[in-house]
Amino acid sequence: MQNPTFDQFSSVLTECRNLFIDKLKDYGATWRVFRLPSITDQMYIKAKRIISLQNNEVHLIDEGEYPEFIALVNYSAIALIQCSKTPTTSIDINFDEAVKLYDQHIQEAFELMKKKNHDYGEAWRNMRVSSIADLILVKLLRIKQIEDNNGNTIVSEGAVGNYHDILNYSVFAMILLNEEKK
Repeated sequence: MQNPTFDQFSSVLTECRNLFIDKLKDYGATWRVFRLPSITDQMYIKAKRIISLQNNEVHLIDEGEYPEFIALVNYSAIALIQCSKTPTTSIDINFDEAVKLYDQHIQEAFELMKKKNHDYGEAWRNMRVSSIADLILVKLLRIKQIEDNNGNTIVSEGAVGNYHDILNYSVFAMILLNEEKK
């Protein structure tokens, strides 16, 4: 029997993947030149924008939270790719390799979600989207601190675990937003 959460999760991930591929067609893998702190900062901007949208009734740009969560998923995947590759100042992967790496890291996050979702009993379904946004912001601040400490931690999970969590929490937020629309 298929789990409805897994179906919803897969559907949202497909939407994120489609946008990743479209942008990859437009720009190539130009993101390969980003250093990890730059990606973290881009993600921080997205998380702050989500919170700003949630806090303000008036929006001067006609975009909602949903596209920003998609960006967090895709930036998380990019960050995970960057963590697995040697830093570079050039575009050193082609379209097919970029998609393969994206799919690999998305699948890793999906498998992690399945395990955590089982252990936590789908607790995220009782969370508010605003709480998920706050949690993502905290995880980004943690990553920034880890980066400032040159990747060293004493008892905490590293940046990779936090990127996985941000990716998964972003998908959960999109599932909840989709359910609110129904």
